[in-house]
Amino acid sequence: DFNERCAQCSEVNWGLTDGGRFYCKSCHNVTERTREVVNTDFISNARVQTISKGLRKEKKTDGDCEWYVCEGFQLVLKKQAEALEALGVCPQMKDKILCNFWRCYLQKSKQAYCNRPAGETVKALSVCDSSTDVDSEPERPGLLHLLSLSESEGDLQTDCSFASSTSKVSASTSVCSGSVDGRFYLMKNQKENLRMTMPMTLSFCYMALLWLREPMTLSDLLRFVVEGHIPYLNVFQHFPEKMKLCGLDLKIFCVESWPAYEEVYNKMLELAAFLDLPRFPDITDSCFLHPDILCMKYLMEANLPDELHNWTCRVVKKICIGEADFLTLVPGNKSTRKVKYDVLAAAVIVVVLKLLFLLDDHYEWLLSDFAEERNKNNKEGGPYFEFKKWYKVIKCSLDVEQKKLDEERAKYLWRCEKPLFYSAEKKSKVLKRRQMVVNLQNQFGKLCGSVPPAEKRNPSSFQLSWSEEDTNGSCFHGHSLKGILQEKCGLLTAMNPDYWLCTVKLCTEKLCGHLAHYREVDFPQSYHFVLRLFSFLLRIQPSFIHDEVCMIEHKLFNKRLCKKPKYNRGLRK
Repeated sequence: DFNERCAQCSEVNWGLTDGGRFYCKSCHNVTERTREVVNTDFISNARVQTISKGLRKEKKTDGDCEWYVCEGFQLVLKKQAEALEALGVCPQMKDKILCNFWRCYLQKSKQAYCNRPAGETVKALSVCDSSTDVDSEPERPGLLHLLSLSESEGDLQTDCSFASSTSKVSASTSVCSGSVDGRFYLMKNQKENLRMTMPMTLSFCYMALLWLREPMTLSDLLRFVVEGHIPYLNVFQHFPEKMKLCGLDLKIFCVESWPAYEEVYNKMLELAAFLDLPRFPDITDSCFLHPDILCMKYLMEANLPDELHNWTCRVVKKICIGEADFLTLVPGNKSTRKVKYDVLAAAVIVVVLKLLFLLDDHYEWLLSDFAEERNKNNKEGGPYFEFKKWYKVIKCSLDVEQKKLDEERAKYLWRCEKPLFYSAEKKSKVLKRRQMVVNLQNQFGKLCGSVPPAEKRNPSSFQLSWSEEDTNGSCFHGHSLKGILQEKCGLLTAMNPDYWLCTVKLCTEKLCGHLAHYREVDFPQSYHFVLRLFSFLLRIQPSFIHDEVCMIEHKLFNKRLCKKPKYNRGLRK
């Protein structure tokens, strides 16, 4: 009963596919026309039109699939976990640790692995499965499958609570976002559910690293992100072609700022409490995150004498910040202080430098002049450590590296390399326009003689490296501290009997967010320079290291502070 000629071969020789569509037996061309069948077996005068199975799984326009915001974040986590594995992280991090954390989050936030409320119609799911056939399978991939390839699909029950409270989701999402629940994800107040954000993907990764006690601090993780070794900026360009990204989706996944240390760390603490995680594995003295080991790492990177490590260990033992109960994270326990391992280690080194050199813009230069004279007359043994010479070497390298970092950040192109297009009609126009922009950039670059962008640097735990084999004497690892130490009661003590506190009283206001206020003009330049050095290595503000220094000082001089509370900031004997 279908007598139209084939558009490809002009023959009238039609057959029917299993889906009910007509196809030409001569050239095998399949048309969009379907056969209309009148079936009176179950309902009289009822007209049923058969629908191809292929049309149920994808949209008719552009072949785009339906996807949810949580699936987008899961793809981001998958890419980040794979990048961390490539950097040498334990292979079980992705499939065993991070996957379980993510699964627990989906269940706690009622996005998956939970029963739908009784009597509630989850209308968002009707978009994915528009057919009434029982044996049909939705196009939406299993969430668990994206993270763990060893798991099977189809065992995930989803409760899209962000979209279920609204009607006509399928009619409105295509206008405001490419995802099914993009517009409702931002509209609904999800404070109680800890709504997922791009910085939280790094919080998930750091939480997994901390659970495994991997030798990577949060500052290292964020630095690898900035250097491009871990996907974060413009990570949505790795999404599959069928996951159309537009509208509010860009507001969710598009990042135009560098990840902040405090934000990622605080979100990690909130996330661990939200998931009701148990006490994390103990941080013992054999773990990389222990202050004794991290202090050794930062002493090497800061080009300081190896003998300072004995002093950092003494400070750590004296104030009991190397104990497992102090270092181990206990989610939800407000009585325990949350430890930032890299910041704590840097602060310990700063306190030791203050104990030995005072860092008051006067005493350290006197010691340096004394060591210089001793080095001229000392022909045996290792050289004495000269603070002045160390300052010049470090300042030169620090200025060069800081300038290089500032230039890289200023030249960074926030727009992703992969152009975004939202329909097949606009694809050719967008690609043509993008190619035109690239050609213009290359032409102007040749005219102005601009230097081509440098290649991505190889990932390394050290930003500054020093070798004792250097003939210019720029390495201070083997230098001696004999010029500033004296033996007393069988122990080596500092010749300097004084010490000045950064603050007498710590700030207790919760809204402040800091234990002490830091302004450069209020402190000696030597102290600020040391803070600046470690703030560059950790990529954080000097005020955060200053807070930890104040905390350590109050633990170290707690008894004397209680005896003499009337003294202001000044020299302490």
